[in-house]
Amino acid sequence: MFKRTFKAFESREFLLMWAGACTSSIGTLMQSTAQNWLVLEISGSPFYLGLDAFLGQIPIFLLSLVGGVIADRYDRRLLLIGSQIVQLLCAFTLAALFAFKLVLIWHILTLSFIVGVAQAFGGPAYQALVPSLVAREDLPNAIALNSIQFNLARVIGPVLAGLTLHSLGAQWCFTLNGFSYIAVIISLWFVKPRFTPTSSGGTILEGIKSGLNFVRQQSAMTALIVIAFLMTMLSIPLVIFLPVVTKEVLHGNSDTFSMLLSISGVGSICGALLVASTSQMPKKGRAALTIMTLLGLIILGFSFSTNLWVTAALVFVAGAALIMCFALISSLVQLITPDNIRGRVMSIYNMAFRGGMPMGSLATGSLIPYMTAPVALGLNGAVLVCVGLWFLLGHRKVATL
Repeated sequence: MFKRTFKAFESREFLLMWAGACTSSIGTLMQSTAQNWLVLEISGSPFYLGLDAFLGQIPIFLLSLVGGVIADRYDRRLLLIGSQIVQLLCAFTLAALFAFKLVLIWHILTLSFIVGVAQAFGGPAYQALVPSLVAREDLPNAIALNSIQFNLARVIGPVLAGLTLHSLGAQWCFTLNGFSYIAVIISLWFVKPRFTPTSSGGTILEGIKSGLNFVRQQSAMTALIVIAFLMTMLSIPLVIFLPVVTKEVLHGNSDTFSMLLSISGVGSICGALLVASTSQMPKKGRAALTIMTLLGLIILGFSFSTNLWVTAALVFVAGAALIMCFALISSLVQLITPDNIRGRVMSIYNMAFRGGMPMGSLATGSLIPYMTAPVALGLNGAVLVCVGLWFLLGHRKVATL
């Protein structure tokens, strides 16, 4: 069981890139934790918390298709390095602004947008690069292990952020995040992917059209893209607005917020390990939809909780369910897609998956002043249950995979 869970690590290059990405993810989560708390303190408004998340994610929604075409035409490794350098510079800029007491809310919002642009080009390159580092049969395992590195960061990052915030100040969360990108850049220099990009005389628009045509021609691919969008739009606000619930419902502080984020991360790691150990399981589509329906019920239960430990338990289970659903759907998309068009298809998937985040954050942030955070989040959970049941019982293309 243990060997099967970590099968993809037999590829030295995948292990090397995984370790670098893990370091970077820890730094990113340190910055995200400090930044969310900082935005709420500077603005005093949940709307700006949602707007910051929106601006950080909307470039991915708008530019991922272009990024996917470029990932299929140029060296994916070099694209990733360029993306990491831009994010490194943004982290150091925010650290300097905060250290010299010059930071304003528009600085944070602008830098979040620039980071989002970098991720719009780096995301498709990264997702398309992973399958070229492992054997096809190990791909579901590799995707689950990738989820573990991000969620391991969700456990370690908030804890380190809390310690750093109290002892050194927010600027050091941003500074350490900047240094963390160096680990990814170094690891990428040693990665030698098997995929060699082929030159194409077509325009970027023609490249985008060929990717969209491939998605339309696959019976279940369109449904998978829609599910990815709705899943993140309706579930990610639970994490984004956790500071609001922490303050207004649980009457906690930054330590409480960091603890809940860490608990969510532990749940995600457990979920990813479960998927990794059962990567050869049949009917991945039906399993993903069942878990997504349960996730909606969990979010609905979260909206009624006023007890810290009940909330913590629900956050743990929600973290596990979200990452299990994500890993299963990502595996199905990757397994359907051939390598020569992988960047474009993954950019469409990335646009849907990541694009749902800003839409959900902005919509939920706009609703909170009128119906409170728990009610708005509970509404998301109820809609997610309906979506899961529709794809399970009505539109059954994904459920048969």
